[in-house]
Amino acid sequence: MDLTLVVLAAGMGSRYGGNKQLDGIGPNGEIIMDYSIHDAIKAGFTKVVFIIRTDIKEAFENHYAERFKGKIKMEYAFQNEYTEHTAPYEASRKKPWGTTHAVLAAKHLINEPFVVINADDYYGQESFAEVVEAMKSMKENEYLIMGYKLENTLSDHGTVNRGVCQVDESMHLVGIEETLSIGKENGVISYEVDGEKHELSPETYVSMNFFGFPPTVLPLFEEKFIDFVKANNENPKAECFMPVEVGNLMDEGKAVVKVVPTTASWLGVTYKEDKEHVVAGINQMIANGKYPEEVK
Repeated sequence: MDLTLVVLAAGMGSRYGGNKQLDGIGPNGEIIMDYSIHDAIKAGFTKVVFIIRTDIKEAFENHYAERFKGKIKMEYAFQNEYTEHTAPYEASRKKPWGTTHAVLAAKHLINEPFVVINADDYYGQESFAEVVEAMKSMKENEYLIMGYKLENTLSDHGTVNRGVCQVDESMHLVGIEETLSIGKENGVISYEVDGEKHELSPETYVSMNFFGFPPTVLPLFEEKFIDFVKANNENPKAECFMPVEVGNLMDEGKAVVKVVPTTASWLGVTYKEDKEHVVAGINQMIANGKYPEEVK
């Protein structure tokens, strides 16, 4: 089965400061994406599509000039060039149109089942093997979302926003609630709304924007994006988020979303101070033999 890994890498990384997607965290200048691609190759993916901006194309091509050569096909899509439905508004628009728009920028490169991940998140080797296994039995109108335990996705350096998943007894997604400012204090995980704290179980499943789709989702995303642009073209900050549109397709009965539970631990660079923790985690996995000294 041919599988494509779609990497969302066009973001600015405003909270982190600078281009975090190309910030080396491995002993030989490896970036977080390199470990995801290594894990994807190991799990059986045959192609990776990077969704980037044209101004970072050269940096990406330099980084991947030799890395993974002959192991996986690499292609690029440019979110800032995809103006098929937004052209009349681009002159007054500075902010990107969101993750649905990003994925549509790569639609001409995707003809097979695909997985979407963030460039700046480390998802864990186990999760790639688990999503591939689940995709083998994925139905035409069924989408997958990797469900991480909340306790495995927190930062020691500030609060995080997570998509908290509600699931039924069959592990089908009932809904995702975007929950802001989740933090851990004195062993208790909670978020705050209007000055009031609400506790969350560490076992709560959350989305880390790790989705599996059949290619038939793309025309549905396009329909949703066209409607979004029509409704929001005068709002310079409006973004069409892929998880929201997945939820809309669920509500309309056009899709069923299965939550694939994973025990993998997430590592990510939300804040600049997180980098040290990520570097230490990668080094520990190298020491344990999980990764070679150089990922290439």
